[in-house]
Amino acid sequence: MESGEKSDKKAIFKEKLIERQNEAKVVRKIVAIISISIFTIAAVVIISGYFYISSALKPVDPNSKEEIVVKVPIGSGVTSISKILEESGIIKDAHVFKYYVKFKNESSGFMAGDYVLNPSMTLDQIISSLKTGKVMQEAAVKLTIPEGTQLKEIAEIIAGNTNNTATDVMEKLNDHEFIDSLMKQYPDLLSEEIYDASVKYPLEGYLFPATYSFSEENPSIEEMTTAMLDKTQSVIENYKIQLEEKKMTVHELLTMASLIEEEATEQVDRDQISSVFYNRLDAAMPLQTDPTVLYAKEKHQEKVYYKDLEIDDPYNTYKYPGLTPGPIANAGVSSIEAALSPAETKYMYFLASPDGQVYFSTTLEEHNEKKAEYITGR
Repeated sequence: MESGEKSDKKAIFKEKLIERQNEAKVVRKIVAIISISIFTIAAVVIISGYFYISSALKPVDPNSKEEIVVKVPIGSGVTSISKILEESGIIKDAHVFKYYVKFKNESSGFMAGDYVLNPSMTLDQIISSLKTGKVMQEAAVKLTIPEGTQLKEIAEIIAGNTNNTATDVMEKLNDHEFIDSLMKQYPDLLSEEIYDASVKYPLEGYLFPATYSFSEENPSIEEMTTAMLDKTQSVIENYKIQLEEKKMTVHELLTMASLIEEEATEQVDRDQISSVFYNRLDAAMPLQTDPTVLYAKEKHQEKVYYKDLEIDDPYNTYKYPGLTPGPIANAGVSSIEAALSPAETKYMYFLASPDGQVYFSTTLEEHNEKKAEYITGR
């Protein structure tokens, strides 16, 4: 009886052992099949991706003789240009082209215009064409807006190159119906802040300083304005993350950048001027920057006098704390970047000497000493 029971237990144990071994073999097979499948899928994806990218880097049709007119609007960035080229049949994939441009460090310098391109062109040939600006026809009108230009000056520039008067241009640029239409067209750029009661000109600071080309002999004010806003929007898009990190609106950014632009000289680092403004804001000190006084006066003059500092105007940073209600000029990229990334300093003051050199100080005493040495000559 006992030997029979032992025999049965051995048989059962052996049977379970064989069953477990079989289960283990099945599990190993399943794991092996899954591993091979994953590896195969990954290999297929990698290989497919490689061939797809390799194909996308080649001309759409090496034997094509077709000429395609491609319009690149003023202010277009790499992303929008890539989409335009793909939609026009000049490249195979917008994403591949965009990353190729960035990899080649060619993401700036593209020029607006109407181009005659061919599907047989290589990516390097396309990039070269867009950078050299070989367009269909010469521009009939070119507007060059220097950095630091104010809206009234832009109106004068437009008037000098078209059949419009400066008064007509200013009336259009301040027409609320026109501005409302622009706000709908550029919701991420133009906010209700431009309609603040203290803002002198809603579009001040929003028309990017650059050279603009137009094929028509007398482009409309609307066309010229949207071209400048397109450029501003494309520039601001590059700093979205920094804006979010600083919890700063576009209006605040362009306002700060304009103050830096108006105070900067060719010999000074804008990020240090930016640091002074931010240090003063943090310390609840008025910015006390002379260009805001002149903007409040709406008058150009070589020197700001003590009586000017008493002007009761929201733009006068000697009387009113914080930023001005809006930009006081149109800032360039270097001032925009300085407004987003000020230098880390303890400077609270700066002054510019007659030769354009800018001197920074941490205390009023030090500032006055430098003023006596470099300005008054005492």
